Amino acid sequence: MRSDTRVQLNDVSYSYEEQAAPALSDVSAVIQPGEFVAVLGHNGSGKSTMAKLLNALYIPTEGNVLVCGYNTREEKYVWEIRQRAGMIFQNPDNQIVATVVKEDVAFGLENLGVSTEDMLPRIESALSAVRMSKYADKAPHLLSGGQKQRVAIAGILAMEPSVIIADEATAMLDPSGRKEVLETIRTLNRQKGITVVWITHFMEEAALADRVLVVTDGKIRLSGTPAEVFDRVDEMREMHLDVPHMTALAGELRAEGMPLKPGILTVDEFVEEVERLCPLKSAT
Repeated sequence: MRSDTRVQLNDVSYSYEEQAAPALSDVSAVIQPGEFVAVLGHNGSGKSTMAKLLNALYIPTEGNVLVCGYNTREEKYVWEIRQRAGMIFQNPDNQIVATVVKEDVAFGLENLGVSTEDMLPRIESALSAVRMSKYADKAPHLLSGGQKQRVAIAGILAMEPSVIIADEATAMLDPSGRKEVLETIRTLNRQKGITVVWITHFMEEAALADRVLVVTDGKIRLSGTPAEVFDRVDEMREMHLDVPHMTALAGELRAEGMPLKPGILTVDEFVEEVERLCPLKSAT
């Protein structure tokens, strides 16, 4: 087991054969162990290409991708990389391969050659972690979209990864499903220290991350905390991206002279700041 659990992109470029311009160009980034990093970008920006590079589904045209100390260029380490860096795709139906939930969670372990004796507690633990234990004997096709995505996450957790890479994992879910999947991932990040690379186009999801990377035209254009990135409203909109509603509203009020502090992301933060500036007087 290697002790380095960082994810690194070192001067990485990637080109698809059919297009002249590279999908990613000279990208460098380091994601530290236990970080929750959101990656934003418009369609075609290169963010999904980045996700596939982190799981060795793509190999960089130039540069190197290191996952937990393993270079994705070295084919002999592909299984090691995919065991340590689990991938959640947009459509959970594309990841579910069995007709019973617990058998689907076991699929990755079987490919790794884990014994049945060791497999069972790992399946139980993974289903418990995503709050799906009571569905262990159910058929996946009877589950909601959010529940299916949690089963897909359980299949990855059973392999005991250091990193979870989610490529638009909530894009096909309704608001309730999006909330339950994101809460599951955030809990795993906080309680188990699993590193998360969360690729999304939902600004409110990115606002909950430790750090945000904004990718456009194959390059990382912005990097910082959610407050730092979303406060650059004009730059975000130039890149055809929005910001959380409360950030936009705070910016408009600030432009009208209201001295709201920067970095407002949520309704609660907005209300707290307005109450600070305009405290209610006690009734006399």
